[in-house]
Amino acid sequence: MTGLIVAKFGGSAIGPNGETIPKVIQRITNLKTDSKVIAVFSAPLTMHEGKKRSLTDVILEQGRNAENEIKPSLDIVKSTYQKILDMVDEKNKENCIKTVGFHLEKAQNALDEAFESKEFANEVRSKALAFSGEILMSHVMTHILRSNGINAEAVEYDDWPIITDNNIEFTNFLASESRGKMGKAAELVEKNDVVTIGGFIGKTADGITTTYERGGSDRTAADLGILFHKKYESSIDFEKDSSVVSADPKIVDSDLREVIQLSYNEARLSGMFGMKILDPIAIKEIVENGVDIPIRITNMKYPEKITTIKRNLKEQKGHPIKIVTGKENCAIFRIETSAIQKLLTSLEKDKHYSEFIILSPFTKDGIEFSRILFLDADYVKRNEKYLLGFDSLATITYNRGVITLIGDQMWRVQQVASRTSAKIGESGLNILNMDAQEETSRIIIVVEDAEDNIAKAIKAIHQEISKINFD
Repeated sequence: MTGLIVAKFGGSAIGPNGETIPKVIQRITNLKTDSKVIAVFSAPLTMHEGKKRSLTDVILEQGRNAENEIKPSLDIVKSTYQKILDMVDEKNKENCIKTVGFHLEKAQNALDEAFESKEFANEVRSKALAFSGEILMSHVMTHILRSNGINAEAVEYDDWPIITDNNIEFTNFLASESRGKMGKAAELVEKNDVVTIGGFIGKTADGITTTYERGGSDRTAADLGILFHKKYESSIDFEKDSSVVSADPKIVDSDLREVIQLSYNEARLSGMFGMKILDPIAIKEIVENGVDIPIRITNMKYPEKITTIKRNLKEQKGHPIKIVTGKENCAIFRIETSAIQKLLTSLEKDKHYSEFIILSPFTKDGIEFSRILFLDADYVKRNEKYLLGFDSLATITYNRGVITLIGDQMWRVQQVASRTSAKIGESGLNILNMDAQEETSRIIIVVEDAEDNIAKAIKAIHQEISKINFD
């Protein structure tokens, strides 16, 4: 069976004004040696007032301007692509310039519509983002790859294979509908060494432009892996500007360990609790579709540094506690246990939402209560009325932060729960809740989300981990 690598390049991999595109070309050249390649691109970064910014944020800012009756402008976007165009040779430049103009006209039309209606939402928002960012970048990259002698073609939006539901700004992948629309994309993969496509963007069966949530290009890569895994020996490669280590290097600056392998479960939990390895929903979609695809996280600077992610790991290597991570801005929802199942079913079926953890229940005055730890308090605030509709006496506590240890075989580590909790106490933090479950090999510690509490806890626990023995 022919090999296929779905390689995702995020904004940081592309670099400000495309400055690291030569490294992207080198990586694609290496990847295509033994396999066909589908390259998924995020919106590029730009430099504005001395700071790196994603073009996604630039367009969102212009959308807010439109709502506030300030004429939106694509000047920053145009300037960014003008710099990237320097990487296209003379043979391909004219067509590339036309492509940039064509897509930016669509983006400008969407912003103009927002300016007239004073509303930047739904499909208007999706079109402005799609045609200025991910979709346009995939077309520009096709011309750059061709300029470097690579047989490449971009997926046109008319032939889009990622079909989603009607939740326009927070959309969900529909696998069966997408299989029915993947014919043209499959033909391109068959005929070319490299096929480029924009991440983050979807399309309803009726042709409405949709977007995933931020980080959605990871989901696009996973979705393409799901669609093509039966026809090709498929794998997914997330190209990053750094390798996976045992804690966020912005928080912990010493004794970091490289993480060589993760299970699907470990990778998903890491993503849910704040590690920017990959979008946890990408893993969820792979699992829900019954697919087993190997995933690699590759450090573009040092491609030999790879973290392998598999459904199940036959042999665990290294310390059983692989990652210490944490998440700010969480909320705890308390509800009578008798009412929780309807809520959980609705979150899954109606909201397609899964960024929460069920904590251990407790009993008060003879009534059992269940607790849901939501990892995004803003989501809870937006949906308070919906959540309280399942139990009007339920309560919500905001300003909570959570720290967790990641490792499917954490049970091998002696005294891990007692020593980590003691270490947090020594750091002057008050543990509001500690949830340890042997069955899930999971430890969750809840503290107040104030000042630098989460960072202090992560530093303290990470320092202690290396001292703890394991079998």
